[in-house]
Amino acid sequence: MADFVEQSVTKSAVRELTTPFADAAALNTVVASVISTNPFGCTSYEVGGVTMDPVTKTREYYNARVIYEDDDAKTVGYVTVRAPTTAAFATMKSEILADAEMTAAMGGDPVNDQERESYSVALRCHDPSGETYYVTFTRDQIRVSSYSDDAILAVIEAWADTVPALA
Repeated sequence: MADFVEQSVTKSAVRELTTPFADAAALNTVVASVISTNPFGCTSYEVGGVTMDPVTKTREYYNARVIYEDDDAKTVGYVTVRAPTTAAFATMKSEILADAEMTAAMGGDPVNDQERESYSVALRCHDPSGETYYVTFTRDQIRVSSYSDDAILAVIEAWADTVPALA
């Protein structure tokens, strides 16, 4: 029988944030900075004759949770919504909080449960060496994945050490 032959070695590393991002806007400020300033020194590349940006947002989602509390501040129900953008996230949250029919049906007052919000934005990055890897930002961590060269992680770690929100 033939053996499997290893083709590549990809790694993954996680940095747990000391303090989670306060909200989706704070997370997106860091993400927008990475895309606009390219602190990792990523390069453009071609796929099927199309030039790809050095750093590209490949996936994002934002989860909100609104709880309904009775007069004794006991939770009587909740609604969770997942939105594809920060704009949709803000709109959906506002709509749910203001919806009188939902409030009446739940039998309690709506409250934004910000502690249970979650966010995730994944960036695809193309290293000058030709390697493509991902950096994913969530509310409480940053994950670097699908890289094999330890120099990539070193560059990202050095950058993250300079960003107060990523302590």
